[in-house]
Amino acid sequence: MAPNYNMLSFFLILSLYITSMLATGNNHITDRKALEIIIGGSNDNSPAPSPEPEDCPPPSPPSQTPSPPPPEALPPPPPPPLKFSSPLIKKVYPVIKNFQMLIEDDPKKILKTWVGTDICAKDKYIGLECAKFPGTNHLALASIQFNNFNLGGKKLRLDNFLNKLDEVTIFHANSNNFVGSVPKVSNLKYLFELDLSNNKLSGEFPSSVLKATNLTFLDLRFNSFSGSVPPQVFNLDLDVLFINDNNLVQSLPENLGSITALYLTFANNRFTGPIPGSIGDIKSLQEVLFLNNKLTGCLPYQIGNLNRATVFDVESNELTGPIPYSFGCLNKMEQLNLARNKFYGTIPEILCELSSLKNLSLSSNYFTQVGPKCRTLIKKKILDVGMNCILDLANQRTPWECTKFFLRKQKCPNFKTFFYIPCGKDPHRIKPDQEGLDGQASPPLSYGALNPDRIRNL
Repeated sequence: MAPNYNMLSFFLILSLYITSMLATGNNHITDRKALEIIIGGSNDNSPAPSPEPEDCPPPSPPSQTPSPPPPEALPPPPPPPLKFSSPLIKKVYPVIKNFQMLIEDDPKKILKTWVGTDICAKDKYIGLECAKFPGTNHLALASIQFNNFNLGGKKLRLDNFLNKLDEVTIFHANSNNFVGSVPKVSNLKYLFELDLSNNKLSGEFPSSVLKATNLTFLDLRFNSFSGSVPPQVFNLDLDVLFINDNNLVQSLPENLGSITALYLTFANNRFTGPIPGSIGDIKSLQEVLFLNNKLTGCLPYQIGNLNRATVFDVESNELTGPIPYSFGCLNKMEQLNLARNKFYGTIPEILCELSSLKNLSLSSNYFTQVGPKCRTLIKKKILDVGMNCILDLANQRTPWECTKFFLRKQKCPNFKTFFYIPCGKDPHRIKPDQEGLDGQASPPLSYGALNPDRIRNL
């Protein structure tokens, strides 16, 4: 096909014209018309283009396809499974962690060591001690030692903690801030020492301890337990029973002598009534603290059967009557305190012959006579008879006080038993002065229990 020379000429002229316009910058209207003539072949008489209809809708915007959502983030990988040194530790671990959440006050920063799962590590979980469970090679949480930690919290309770420690043998929590009552511990068949002293526990005496058949040490002192002590407690095979400094109100039970304790500390409560004669049946009893109660009546002669006792303290009660001659059988007695009662009569010489006596306090009573053996102890400052009715001694009650007391009829049942001496000693024999009376008395364990923050050393 032959080339279209007309078209080629047209485009050649158009190109030259546009080039000249760009070079000169001439935008005059006449040049524009010339361009229109060249392009469209039109002249001045050409009709104007028709306007678009007014009712024509505007062109719709180009459709936009929504962007796809970002891909979902992959879930984090599951944490590695916790590792425990034994199945028994795995079982008790959540119990420990739940208890940890209750602690709001930790002045000794104990909880800083409670990290990880190895609660048996030497430098971890201070206060927790492990041992091999009997008959297995599995480690178990065997001992709680929170003494003097001063842990605190508004909801720091023993519930769901103490009663969940199935393998525990020792639970010592002296001097903390536990609140509430004591949960049932009857399922803790391995528990043999329970020390909850010097806390803020309340409610009735925790009778569930009756079913803790291996319990040998029970310390509930310096709390706010109220009511009475179940008589069955005295049938337990306990070595130590410290229940002093509570709000216990009752008479001492007749089966008091059924207990096997070495130490009885009932001080600073509101026990009433007489001391039952069955106390003489506690053959292993070494220390008795009944001070600062409301005990009444006369001392039973059976106390003379306590031939292992080193401490007997009934200060600040309402006991009365003479001192039984049977007290002369207390050969190991070191601390004997009958002060601030209503005892009267003659101080038995057989009592002042005891060779182990280091402190004999009979002050603030109504004794009227004292023999030569006892006067020797007064000079050695072993015997204190201040504020009595002994006429020839200094620092005694006024005659009016003594007269007023003796105007009231004083009476004890079975008065003849006050002269009974179960060990067979002769109260009238002459015995040389005691030797070694200036020595030091052994420190009694029970007196230590009168300090709230006393810590038992095992």
